Amino acid sequence: MAAGHSISSHAVAAAAPPTEGQPQFLTTEEAGRFLRLSPRTLEKQRVLGGGPRFRKFGARVVYAVQDLRAWADSRAYGMTSDPGYVQRDSVR
Repeated sequence: MAAGHSISSHAVAAAAPPTEGQPQFLTTEEAGRFLRLSPRTLEKQRVLGGGPRFRKFGARVVYAVQDLRAWADSRAYGMTSDPGYVQRDSVR
């Protein structure tokens, strides 16, 4: 890793699969950190579509870690000319 760059322990913990002691469900803020997206982006995607699956527990919105991984994996491309790359969902 380049000098001056480090990965926070939170980022490493978020990238690891959930284990006992780690939450299985994340708040919007936690999910945003996990995906390195703004919580506002996730809020917009809940309204407009195109974002990860979420759950409502009463008034609380949560994201399952497995759903966040599946959503991120569904957006993996090898190159910009891959089919579907240009037609991805936009929240703008």
